[in-house]
Amino acid sequence: MNFRFQNLLGAPYRGGNAVVLDDSLLSPVGNRVSVTDLVKSHALTLPFEATSNISRIAVSPDGKFLLTVDDSSRALFINLRRRVVLHHITFKKRVTALRFSPDGSRIAVGLGKLLQIWRSPGFRKEFFPFKLVRTFADCAASITSLDWSPDSDYILVGSKDLAVRLFFLKKTKVRTRPFLFLGHREPVVGAFFSIEKKNSRVCRVYTISRDGAIFTWNLEGSSHSEDKSGGSISDHTEQRNLEGQLDENDKAIEDRKRKRESLDDVDADTFGIPLHKMKWELLKKDFFMQAPARLTTCDYHRELDMVVVGFSNGVFGLYQMPDFVCIHLLSISREKITTAVFNRLGNWLTFGCAKLGQLLVWEWRSESYILKQQGHYFDVNCVAYSPDSQMLATGADDNKVKVWTASSGFCFITFSEHTNAVTAVNFMANNHCLLSASLDGTVRAWDLFRYRNFRIFTTPSPRQFVSLAVDQSGEIICAGTVDSFEIFVWSMKTGRLLDILSGHQGPVHGLMFSPTNAILASSSWDKTVRLWDVFEGKGAVETFQHNHDVLTVVFRPDGKQVACSTLDGQIIFWDSLDGILMYTIEGKRDIAGGRLMTDRRSAANSTSGKYFTTLCYSADGSYILAGGSSKYICMYDVAEQVLLRRFQITHNLSLDGVLDFLNSKRMTDAGPLDLIDDENSDVDVGIDKQRRENLGQGLPGSVTNLGRPIIRTKCLKISPTGRSWAAATTEGVLIYSIDESFIFYPTDLDIDVTPEAVDSALSEALHQRALLISLRLNEGSLIKKCIFFVKTADIPAIASSIPVKYLQRLMEVFSDLLENCPHMEFILQWCQELFKIHGSFIRQNFRSLLPALRSLQKSITKLHQDMMDVCSSNEYLLQYLCSTGSKIN
Repeated sequence: MNFRFQNLLGAPYRGGNAVVLDDSLLSPVGNRVSVTDLVKSHALTLPFEATSNISRIAVSPDGKFLLTVDDSSRALFINLRRRVVLHHITFKKRVTALRFSPDGSRIAVGLGKLLQIWRSPGFRKEFFPFKLVRTFADCAASITSLDWSPDSDYILVGSKDLAVRLFFLKKTKVRTRPFLFLGHREPVVGAFFSIEKKNSRVCRVYTISRDGAIFTWNLEGSSHSEDKSGGSISDHTEQRNLEGQLDENDKAIEDRKRKRESLDDVDADTFGIPLHKMKWELLKKDFFMQAPARLTTCDYHRELDMVVVGFSNGVFGLYQMPDFVCIHLLSISREKITTAVFNRLGNWLTFGCAKLGQLLVWEWRSESYILKQQGHYFDVNCVAYSPDSQMLATGADDNKVKVWTASSGFCFITFSEHTNAVTAVNFMANNHCLLSASLDGTVRAWDLFRYRNFRIFTTPSPRQFVSLAVDQSGEIICAGTVDSFEIFVWSMKTGRLLDILSGHQGPVHGLMFSPTNAILASSSWDKTVRLWDVFEGKGAVETFQHNHDVLTVVFRPDGKQVACSTLDGQIIFWDSLDGILMYTIEGKRDIAGGRLMTDRRSAANSTSGKYFTTLCYSADGSYILAGGSSKYICMYDVAEQVLLRRFQITHNLSLDGVLDFLNSKRMTDAGPLDLIDDENSDVDVGIDKQRRENLGQGLPGSVTNLGRPIIRTKCLKISPTGRSWAAATTEGVLIYSIDESFIFYPTDLDIDVTPEAVDSALSEALHQRALLISLRLNEGSLIKKCIFFVKTADIPAIASSIPVKYLQRLMEVFSDLLENCPHMEFILQWCQELFKIHGSFIRQNFRSLLPALRSLQKSITKLHQDMMDVCSSNEYLLQYLCSTGSKIN
């Protein structure tokens, strides 16, 4: 039962800003934050959740803290290295901009028209960790961008009132007004400080507006400030002084110098005067010339003095400043680019497109992709593990099939040949072939070596497939339909239609072959579960009648039991050999939870959604997972028919069906306030609006639904190793894995079984005793430590003394070591001796040890593949070197 959230796959990037921290990319995914290691090609999702979809994120300069703000203006302050939430705060208005100061001590927050400066919390335990330092109310419209000066004393604020303001943050005796940069004709998208490389002082300001204009403002007296004749202003000033002529600008500078003593508590810049009191001049205006497209995002890199901009037509540009030289001008899509940022070194550009759910990392010097990931745009319908548990396949309403690496969380291939929603996926037993069924009337076979569609299974007349099954030999393919209520049978080798199984009087939504024989089980809305002998051609050999529609059916891994769920919320277990009813689980109250916005009744009194649409047995068949149109996934003990645990898959209030009780304050005469479309017409929205417009697609007579996506679980699968399971939900594919590193059995403990006893036994070279004590404590780190203290010659003797009840735990430790440690031969020798000595016990208890055996097989297979690749590469390299050497001689 000790499953914990591990990762989120297939969820699209829904908008908001992305942040690149060293070699990692942080991006909001729903109400979570995804972290992608761009060097190791590994993606993970942080374990915390916000209350709704995250709209803004910011990372402290030292990379220790992460601040996230969601659509409800609730903020989480997170220790990024420990991945734990330290503090919470709720802002009073919607947050439109967010940024840490360069020294990390303060946070600038744009709240509509207000600019607030907060003290940044640290690791200290405080009752009020967030302290409001200053509030500026000078803006006339919502703030759109923020940029700190290198010394953290000034901040540039761009807003929708077409102006950019320069604020001085230190308090003075007399209230000072910000300096205004004016001239733009559309809302400002970005404003940035530029510094001199010699003395690291601010010399320029760039302001960028939505109409594609970039203004360059120079600080008077800067060494880079030039007039129309091409000479610097300081040179001309010196020349005029020699001539004894002072113009108005020179007099103004002298006046500022005389007022220097009157400014208290003010840090001086070049002339001893704060930046917001100095004179700025508009040096030039440049235009990106992408009309009618609008500029949607931009970023600036100070060390390289470069600007990257993204437009609403999918075009991005990279420009060298201040000369405004175009380095790259390319198109990555036809949709709006919602975020574009530099990494710290400036060699990588990160782009996000919310409408496509896509994130790209591009190396602009070599013009190559570092990362190109895209989640499923619409809901994921199905998920399947490969036989070795290394790959995960998903199919969704966006007509795509994606294959993911389970360990890294990366999608390495996308198949897009289907023309309608993908409803079922299934791996072949050989691990090299994937099958998918779709509503477009085809079942396609995909080659995972050459990444191509090598076979298409069709029917004489168009049909819509909603279920799929493959026998253990991989010779027979079966698919159930939603319209003709038939089951079609094909030959995998020839692709020929062999048989059509008729008898159901409703859509066939459940289909599965027995793991031990050629019996096919099918479930239908006609209130029956039928068993078919496909090879003998006898038709239905058994029919199980039910009182309500049957939604899905699954076989136990040993093939001796069939479980099905019905519309009245029950899970019914049948003996597949004798055809008798074994157990019944009443799960209506267990899965109930969450009230929809359109419900007229409370969650407790509503009957909608109180049934299971997907079931999955554990690897040993001792428990079963069940999910449906609810925020819960239930785990039941099969033998005792009791609820072991409920997993709440999300706390995201941006989804419907999460709250048990709706807020009466949000109700109006026109209905729930969340269902009223009161969006401003000039606000650009990304994937959320697009999802609302497409929620009704595929349903006859459906209309546009302005509500929120409804949380539901459409498919559940447990990995063959039994160490993890996947749930295809509205948010994406949630991966839960088991963690037994701190699980121990109280009966194995006594006063002498302690970590100190392990260290003492190791110091006395009692390796056998140390290993047995660590196994009784069941702490993974201690077990690994004891294994590496054993000499190679002593492995057979110590392996023979291991009690059989610890074999499963020891195999799990070896599986983990093979994936993460370099001592490959040593661990494989341990495994070999363990199987030699305890082989008979393993054969007799194969079913109970199956998850651990499959986990070990997965690790050895992956290791073999890596070694094979290295050896092949070395072989070709040696051939090349030998051929080159012979030519030289």
